[in-house]
Amino acid sequence: MRLLFVCTGNICRSPLAERLATAWADQRLGPVAANVYIASAGTDALDGRAMDKRSAAALTGLGGDPNGFAARTLVPEMATHADLVLTMTRRQRRLVLADAPRALRHTFTLPEAADLLQTADLRGVTELPLHTRARELAVRLNAGRAHRMSIEADDVNDPIGHSGSVHKEVGARIARKLRPLADILFAEGAAGQQWSPRPAMRQLPDLRELARPRTR
Repeated sequence: MRLLFVCTGNICRSPLAERLATAWADQRLGPVAANVYIASAGTDALDGRAMDKRSAAALTGLGGDPNGFAARTLVPEMATHADLVLTMTRRQRRLVLADAPRALRHTFTLPEAADLLQTADLRGVTELPLHTRARELAVRLNAGRAHRMSIEADDVNDPIGHSGSVHKEVGARIARKLRPLADILFAEGAAGQQWSPRPAMRQLPDLRELARPRTR
């Protein structure tokens, strides 16, 4: 399973989502979580930067760990090879798809995906092996997108430059939108599986190895 979160600078919203999802995967899947690749990147990233201190504090309050994080610039292959891409805004989704059009059916904003989840046909998804579950969830979410209008609430506002309380509010909203998706993706039914990637999956690079510093 390969999950990718995208924002602009990759120091506030997307790393908070990445590290929170990582913490939840570890809690739910135990050792099997080592086979879940969760990454984040920015469309205009501040390469090598640690998380913004205020977002890091918000993440810590939610149970995640900001230590060791370094921002990275999005490259198209990251979105193409991911099973599910969750951006923080509609503009970021458009930027992702401009460079990686093949990612259309598995790229959503985080609030959009959470909203689509409420009406999606989820029968059997949690019984799927981990290496197919995120991709199948994307298929189910995408099926409902044609019947839904894109709205302003599909965006998660950028807290950069604002107070710690704003970062905390944004972090809490990310957690609320991410939690139901994580409950499907990391369902306990898979925790006991002795899972290993299919041969075809081994040929795909780890999302974290695809990141490269942006040339300035």
